[in-house]
Amino acid sequence: MKFKTLISCCLVVFCSTTNFAQSPASFVNPFIGASTSTAAAGVYHGLGKTFPGADVPFGMVQISPNTITGGDNAPGYSYEHTSIEGFAFTQMSGAGWNGDLGNFLVMPTTGKLHTSSGTLKDPVGGYRSGLVKSSEKASAGYYSVSLANKVKAEMTVAPHSGILRFTFPQNKQSRIQIDLARRVGGTSVLQYVKVVNSHAIEGWMKCTPEGGGWGDGEGHADYTVYFHAEFSKPLKNQGVWSADIPDNWGRKLEDVTSAKYQSRIAQAAILKGVKEKHGKHLGFYTEFATKANEVVLMKAGISFVSIEGARNNLAKEITDWNFDGVYKQAVDLWNAALSKVTVDGGSREEKVVFYTAMYHSMLDPRIITDVDGRYPGGDGKPHYSTTFKKRTIFSGWDVFRSQMPLQSIINPGLVNDEINSLISLAQEKCRNYLERWELLNAYSGCMLGNPAVSVIADAYAKGIRGYDLNKAYELSASSVDKFGNGEKGFTPEPLSISYTLEYAYTDWCAAQLAKAAGNMQGYEKYLRRSASYKNIFDESKGWFRPKDKEGNWLPWPSEGRLKQWYGSIESNPYQQGWFVPHDVEGMTKLMGGNAKVIADLENFFDKTPQDMMWNDYYNHANEPVHHVPYLFNRLRAPWLTQKWTRAVCSRAYHNSVEGLVGNEDVGQMSAWYILSAMGLHPVCPGSTRQEITSPVFNKIAIKLDSKYAKGKDFTIIAQNNSPQNIYIQSAELNGKPYNNCFIDYKDITAGGTLKLVMGNTPSHTWGVIK
Repeated sequence: MKFKTLISCCLVVFCSTTNFAQSPASFVNPFIGASTSTAAAGVYHGLGKTFPGADVPFGMVQISPNTITGGDNAPGYSYEHTSIEGFAFTQMSGAGWNGDLGNFLVMPTTGKLHTSSGTLKDPVGGYRSGLVKSSEKASAGYYSVSLANKVKAEMTVAPHSGILRFTFPQNKQSRIQIDLARRVGGTSVLQYVKVVNSHAIEGWMKCTPEGGGWGDGEGHADYTVYFHAEFSKPLKNQGVWSADIPDNWGRKLEDVTSAKYQSRIAQAAILKGVKEKHGKHLGFYTEFATKANEVVLMKAGISFVSIEGARNNLAKEITDWNFDGVYKQAVDLWNAALSKVTVDGGSREEKVVFYTAMYHSMLDPRIITDVDGRYPGGDGKPHYSTTFKKRTIFSGWDVFRSQMPLQSIINPGLVNDEINSLISLAQEKCRNYLERWELLNAYSGCMLGNPAVSVIADAYAKGIRGYDLNKAYELSASSVDKFGNGEKGFTPEPLSISYTLEYAYTDWCAAQLAKAAGNMQGYEKYLRRSASYKNIFDESKGWFRPKDKEGNWLPWPSEGRLKQWYGSIESNPYQQGWFVPHDVEGMTKLMGGNAKVIADLENFFDKTPQDMMWNDYYNHANEPVHHVPYLFNRLRAPWLTQKWTRAVCSRAYHNSVEGLVGNEDVGQMSAWYILSAMGLHPVCPGSTRQEITSPVFNKIAIKLDSKYAKGKDFTIIAQNNSPQNIYIQSAELNGKPYNNCFIDYKDITAGGTLKLVMGNTPSHTWGVIK
């Protein structure tokens, strides 16, 4: 299916009480990247894996349609699917590895009560419903769709709560049902529900690795979702369904999606009138007669701490049944967040891509602190903080490259929160190292490297320091000692190149933190170890090569450095081998000098396919190469950085479901575009140097945070900018000539104006450091 031909019917929708005008939120298209399709992507990783549902910036709640339980589909949604299971209150954006969340699944139904969802192939066999695709609408903070069962479903949210508006047909047997067992990557293993009065229920769903989830259990996700839900229509005919799941049955993804398991769910006992129930597979329903176009609403708060927390979250945020009022507040939150960067010029599509990228970059790391300051600790106990908001979903290996550097400019307080969250998590779990990929306090061990060390080093260098430096350094040092190249100087097979290079970089980051903490012995130790990347460079091949445990080279493949997974994770040596961000000069010397490296890089880009989908060269669909276009700046050829960043922006990002060439990866893919479209991007997080490139827009105004910045705003002007005039001819910083192809972070936060004069031919003089 070609999604690009369908996206025009799926743009923003406007509630009558809300005026978008030309606000930043009006440019957001949540359908960009909203597919898991491997067929469209041409690779098993699939496309963007975003979700189109309602959310607010960094909110705990996201209400979104879920079309599938199963597969490598973190959002639980894929645009090409033709039926919907229900609308879940929690989602993940852009991640692979089977995904998680998708909890508290609400579905409006009519007719016979079904206790199982049915399947994509057989939607009529359960509570799942087909949808009228042309009716599907999404915008910042809102989603709606007309279902084949004649119900219109609308949803909007506040940070810790959400509200759904269902418009029913005339029917004697209409209902709202909630699948409490449902989870994207498996099932919750225990549930509890209680009717607390004539209009409300509350309870919880416990999700453990035994129920699959993140990495089908390998991610160790272990969390409980607490809820308090209220209905606009009284609970006069309500009940619970409960499936009898034998103790010796498996509960992971393959198990719960099997025909045997689904048959057991379909035969669940329906317990009419039951007001309190514990069980292994529970659902709740409330049934009522409806007139034609009768509106029934449901609102709910969630918490990861307690039922009381969920009840309080809802009471503080959604006090009445004013759906449009909640939606307006959501839009206001999005406009405030998105207006931190204002762009002028460019096409409408470029603005849609830009502000949707901003939107996607502001979903995680989300808050899991309740409105009263309580949050779930790594020790399984409630904790309380007034100094920071606990955040979760830290996709470290991805986001240290662009997402966290972006937030250090536009949301430095969030970076501070994330660092405190990681430090407190380690202390609560009594671990002496920092988690590399965190989901709801789980130590998943996903991917590699020590990305949290990079984030801390980058933040400290930039003056973001609202945490205990000594604790941060102690954990960083322990992390790189526990997971690193050590004194051996390399990490052996099977992923020797990826591990060795990334560990060398985070050793450099640890060195910077050691110096900041006044530990010069640690500084010298980790700085020395940061050169370990040289130990796997094979001069006979002119490239990095994996070693075995004894230090011997692994056999060189016939494909050479294009061999996927040869010493490299989700990449090949040609792609991974450019990752020496902390010592580009040393890397260049190993590779034969500037001229040879520039020629090799040009080959790397020239052989990249036009659509920039998954490939063996510049593979923008995956993170290891995201800094590579900016290496030309370091090689005294900044016009090539300008050429290729503009090419990636125009070829890899579009206003369509296929608009992301790879997984969104929790904000990283979008953050790369935001920074690059603004004309800035780091090569080496931990250094305050920001590379300058050709902006997509004529003017970019960045609002600065007065708690962290001296200036009020920083503006970038690209004079004579156009799709043809992509090359910087000259520059001024605050009215004075400026000939560097980079700018320091402190010059950005000081406020001012960077003016770039653009032209259609490369300048071989501007920005070239002799």
